[in-house]
Amino acid sequence: MATKNPHFYFPFSFGALPPEVSSYERAKVAILPVPYDATTSYQPGARNGPRAIIEASRRLEMHDEEADSNFSDQGICTLDEMEIVDDAGKMAQRVHEAVRALLDGEKKVVLLGGEHSISSGSVKAHLEKHPKLTVLHIDAHADMRDEFAENRFNHGCVARRISEMCPLVSVGVRSIAKEEIDHIRSSKGRIKLFLAKDMRNNAWMDDALKALGKDVYVTIDLDAFDTSIMPSVGTPQPGGMDWYQMLDFMKKLAASKNVVGFDVTELTPMPGNHAPDVLAAKLVYKLIGYFFSSK
Repeated sequence: MATKNPHFYFPFSFGALPPEVSSYERAKVAILPVPYDATTSYQPGARNGPRAIIEASRRLEMHDEEADSNFSDQGICTLDEMEIVDDAGKMAQRVHEAVRALLDGEKKVVLLGGEHSISSGSVKAHLEKHPKLTVLHIDAHADMRDEFAENRFNHGCVARRISEMCPLVSVGVRSIAKEEIDHIRSSKGRIKLFLAKDMRNNAWMDDALKALGKDVYVTIDLDAFDTSIMPSVGTPQPGGMDWYQMLDFMKKLAASKNVVGFDVTELTPMPGNHAPDVLAAKLVYKLIGYFFSSK
């Protein structure tokens, strides 16, 4: 007799977690899906990213083999997808208000994109709680344009908007315009840049960590990964980080800093290739464990 698949019977939540660990009241961590990609400049589809990550997470083992621990024991609730408006500035403001409410409710917030433009709203909310916040921006692109396609809240401007609020350390960049380089050089150290070409060994990690303050928000564009393991992104670039390099850096970060929140953005699911969705889901789960579990 065939065994019933339990994933069909659990609620549609991150990790297919049962109510005793996924209710809002019980959970320490709140996952907020934002299916928005109105300013995507190359390949659309990031609006489908949050649902694909949650769907893939329902096939993960909740026991983490590396930590020999179940990170879901702290409680992880999955909120409904945010309602979308077709205006990037207004969307960032909606994200800000939603994240601020979750922080006021003493939740650790994980934002799932959607395109990267949504991250500025989450950073703003965390900055209000942590006035000395610094942001770690992990991305193939600098995202430092002041305006793109006549829009200051375009996904290609998100790091620029964040750097106007607080110091920023950008890691993994391998696509950058001359105007962005000039702006970073004129920032007087407020913006630190670590190019992918200089990251072929792990010596850069300590320098990046030193550039961050104690309280850190992490924003990850999945195109930071090498395209061989993460082809499902809207604006792919050759080269990039591998899985274990990313995890090594995240563990070092967790050991030395107070990570107050994070987001994972820009997954553009590819029909028939679910491996990138699983990578994104496992990354989210690993980071919940690294950053929010009891040390």
